[in-house]
Amino acid sequence: MTNDSPTPKNALSSNQSPDSSLSAAGSLSIVVPMWNEEESFHPCTSAMLAELTVLANSGLITQGQLVIVDDASTDSTPSLCDALATSDSRVHIVHHPENTGLGGAVRSGILAADGDRVLYTDADLPFDLNEIGRLVRLAAAYEAGIVSAYRFERKAEGFRRMIYSSIYNGLVRVMLGIRVRDVNFACKLISRNVLRDITIKSEGSFIDAEILARAERSGYGIIQVGLDFFPRTVGLSTLSSLRTISKILREMFGQFREIRRIKPVTTNKK
Repeated sequence: MTNDSPTPKNALSSNQSPDSSLSAAGSLSIVVPMWNEEESFHPCTSAMLAELTVLANSGLITQGQLVIVDDASTDSTPSLCDALATSDSRVHIVHHPENTGLGGAVRSGILAADGDRVLYTDADLPFDLNEIGRLVRLAAAYEAGIVSAYRFERKAEGFRRMIYSSIYNGLVRVMLGIRVRDVNFACKLISRNVLRDITIKSEGSFIDAEILARAERSGYGIIQVGLDFFPRTVGLSTLSSLRTISKILREMFGQFREIRRIKPVTTNKK
């Protein structure tokens, strides 16, 4: 079940799976895929590590981890990653020998993350990181398997991207049976229980829809939260390229029957 706004605990529908084991403060891993992000590397990592410090000092999380997946970058990103990991024990680096694409990078990061909750986002800081605390509180208070953010304002991403996104969100609703406002916005807070119970297969940008669909079909609740969106100002986005779109569609059509057959698991959800 997806909710456009949080619902009181005692009003959650029966198909939302409680994460009561995570209702207290737990650990948080932030997963960031990177490909040739030398320009945005320092602003991104400095902001994320600073926010992890704030969250830990406030008691909202017990400890923080930053997982960076270098997806076979050809610029200075790999060396920047290694230098940061040497200077900060909270940083874990995954290096890909070959470029795998967004899905492969996110999947590697999730597998390497050890937090009770995992936040997947992008290196270009598409939202205010100060919002992470609110997302964590909502996930605990409303026992959500996933907190999925959507953009309040999408005009900044350009008219073509808006059209593509609208069509894609419609396809996801029809083919996968989930109603999420903004499938591909890179801000999803996922509980460890969800990651334990689903198998992620995507190599491309379909991974966002896949995670949401597999989680919901498995019986986990999804809370949707609106955030201000900050468009990319440095680096390169390939999300609207024909190659990326083609891969998304191939993976969607290749997986949708399997996803629609998933039945909720009623045991071991806590």
